[in-house]
Amino acid sequence: MISKYRKLFNDQFTGKKYQELKDDISGDFGYEPTFRLGETPFFISNELKLQLIEACNEVIKLIQTEGFKSLTDKSLELNHKVPNEDKHTTFLAIDFGVCEEQGLIVPKLIEVQGFPSLFNYQMNLFEKFKNHYPFLEELTPFINGISSKEYLLILEDVICNGHPKENVILLEIEPEKQNTKIDFYYCKRDIGIPIICVTELIKKDKQLFYKDENGTEILVKRIYNRVIFDELDLRTDLKLNFHFSDELDVEWAGHPNWFFRISKFILPFLKGKYFIETTLLSELTVIPEDLENYVLKPLFSFSGTGVIFHVKKEDIEAVVDKELYILQKKVNYIPIVQSPEGKVKAEVRVLCVWKKEDVAPTLLCNLVRLSRGEMIGVKFNKDKDWVGGTIGLFEN
Repeated sequence: MISKYRKLFNDQFTGKKYQELKDDISGDFGYEPTFRLGETPFFISNELKLQLIEACNEVIKLIQTEGFKSLTDKSLELNHKVPNEDKHTTFLAIDFGVCEEQGLIVPKLIEVQGFPSLFNYQMNLFEKFKNHYPFLEELTPFINGISSKEYLLILEDVICNGHPKENVILLEIEPEKQNTKIDFYYCKRDIGIPIICVTELIKKDKQLFYKDENGTEILVKRIYNRVIFDELDLRTDLKLNFHFSDELDVEWAGHPNWFFRISKFILPFLKGKYFIETTLLSELTVIPEDLENYVLKPLFSFSGTGVIFHVKKEDIEAVVDKELYILQKKVNYIPIVQSPEGKVKAEVRVLCVWKKEDVAPTLLCNLVRLSRGEMIGVKFNKDKDWVGGTIGLFEN
């Protein structure tokens, strides 16, 4: 069935239609996303879907263990610690490379993040694709087969937690300058919460306020957090009226501590067919001779920052804070997407939410990155090595 949809799409695809798709997206807010849009969805077979679900459940099983917080306390010692942490993360993003092992297709865990991703944009991207390829109506990006309306209601519930929308904010550093700003704009349009820069918050005792368009101070009761601390640490020019370490009378939709707890920090603890050999650099006893088969990654960076793909012995020896890096075995990404000009590699990010009262996260949607390059998730300069963001579609 998947080959049927691939043929239908490729037969209808033209450069003109691709531009029309991009124009359709840019028409919503008057600009084209700064990240590259993939030309095609990724059609995901039922077999691969089941593998992705099984692999996600194995990651979740570790996160659910009774001693998980004790296991990951060190991640907070190495970074920022924010008060009033909740029982579990609100968001979960689990990245899998679509790989080949012993001649079989298998998803391999690349990264896991206790942090929100492009939840609003991905839903709207699916709607845009359907505008230009109506047969895609037969498919769905939602893992549990829900409708777009049901998806938005779940997302609204998770982000707002029953609070009036004017008291819930999306918080970011200069949001209008972020690569992911289109997701913020869709969130504001579809859910109805304001987008606020960290510098705009006003602290009074333990409460936070922002000013609306009329200059009225509005109490903040819940924060949909999109702030990455490594970016915040670099922005010494910013003047904040509060600190994340303050005792604040606010709820977090995505408490900042979970960004560190659920991160590359947990990769060495995951064992099994869907997981890659990963070693914390501080626990590496011998530097492998075959470093061409490894990747060196900082634990807590975002969007591929600081990754060394072609590792040399001196790169490892030069790392001062070895507790903050992992050495990870490379995987064999399989070119799986048939384009009009050869095959393309894929990486699938499963997007999950975890309601406060639920025992486990809900697997909701996905984000896919396509690449002709050596490594997915890193920005390349050459056209032949492009990385493009798109969405994966399942059979209903």
